[in-house]
Amino acid sequence: MAETTLTAWVVRKAEGLPATRYPIRKEVLRIGRSAENDIILHDEPLVSARHIEIRCAAGVYKLCDLESTNGTYLNGERITECVIQAPASIRLGASGPELDFVLENAPVDPNATMVATASSRVIERPQEAASISQEHEQLISSAVARARRARRNGSFDQTAMIMRSMLGEALQKTTRKFKIAIAGLVIALAGVSGYGFWQIENLRKEKRTLDAQMQKIEVLIEKANQDPAEEQQLLNRLDQFQGREKALENTLLYRYGAREPEDPVTRGIHSLMAEFGAETYSIPPEFLDAVKGQIARYQGPDRWTTERALGAAKPSIEIMQQIFKRDNLPPDLAYMALAESGLHADENSPAGAVGWWQFTPATAKNFGLRVDGPVDERRDARKSTQAAARYIRDLILDFGAGSSVMLAMAAYDLGPNRVKQAIRRVPDPIRQRDFWYLYRTHALPEETREYVPKVIAAMIIARNPEQFGFH
Repeated sequence: MAETTLTAWVVRKAEGLPATRYPIRKEVLRIGRSAENDIILHDEPLVSARHIEIRCAAGVYKLCDLESTNGTYLNGERITECVIQAPASIRLGASGPELDFVLENAPVDPNATMVATASSRVIERPQEAASISQEHEQLISSAVARARRARRNGSFDQTAMIMRSMLGEALQKTTRKFKIAIAGLVIALAGVSGYGFWQIENLRKEKRTLDAQMQKIEVLIEKANQDPAEEQQLLNRLDQFQGREKALENTLLYRYGAREPEDPVTRGIHSLMAEFGAETYSIPPEFLDAVKGQIARYQGPDRWTTERALGAAKPSIEIMQQIFKRDNLPPDLAYMALAESGLHADENSPAGAVGWWQFTPATAKNFGLRVDGPVDERRDARKSTQAAARYIRDLILDFGAGSSVMLAMAAYDLGPNRVKQAIRRVPDPIRQRDFWYLYRTHALPEETREYVPKVIAAMIIARNPEQFGFH
């Protein structure tokens, strides 16, 4: 370690796997679920897309929470921004993944620790990492990135050529001292790439097969004609395939090499479901089509509503998101107001519902809003959202574990009693007490089956407006 300029590390421990040590080599280290981060934790549902930053200035390290959904905890205490001193424990979410912050002179077990380069996501061996300069590491990182791009583009025969090119460039720039180490590393990398590609292709084929089988079962469930025995048999088979796919996606090689890009709508649904605790490996085709249909409406006939949400009404949306976040609820639930009222404070329904969140007088008063004579707080963005957050929180707690956020959305539209009636009719109260079972078996009325996808579509567009034609 004497030859390196590293001063601190982030160490991730995973059950059944070696700990992974990420060196902090630049002024800002970003950690989160999205691909833009230096350390990517895409398989952790409690981690936000951009969760934390570790910033270094004048030898002082500072931990900063990036307005994450589930918060950041330093040594057991929730923080927003503070100085961090080694050794320290960082947890992303109250029960999320734990990372250790250590200095370079912390003891290292070479048999139980992998060293990962945060900027390139390349796994290195400790003894090799200590003997290769930062310039050479950048060359290797660049070569790996080029090889991965070639594989994604279907040019599977370019790995050896890329490695030879990188080796020649490295040998021109290096001293004799490092030539053997670099050559050995490149040869090993080329060999691993060949074997890894074969394994990755097998994993991808297995994933495609499982997806096709689940898709077929989903179609059969839609055609089951309310036969409980047939539905149950199909749902059991679907559970089996989802279990196999979950096990496949949790393998290290799949997570870091075989995962294939999804279309933006499917990816958006999976991301939201992971945050809502309603993760499903098989999205019902009807639900996916409904979300895509609602996105098309937001892009077409209802485009003005979407542009208003992203423009003139954005300050109100941001206030709503802050209120939901303060109550430890997913901030994007604010977009339920778009589906409810089109973000119009004066919206009225034939049933007497008024305002941003379409409260009836009785429900509004029950959650602390004034509705008397000239005063109607249902039209107040902040106060009505505070009431909506309390109502949705009560619904989530009322429906308990499982996909409670999704059930709460359905109950907000349909009414909690009718959703509870649908739940009470399920044959298996342990395995089927969730939104996806009710949706697949058409236990919810058509209006609600349209309402939930409408809210999800608004959330997906709001997260990536440019991708869907909004600026």
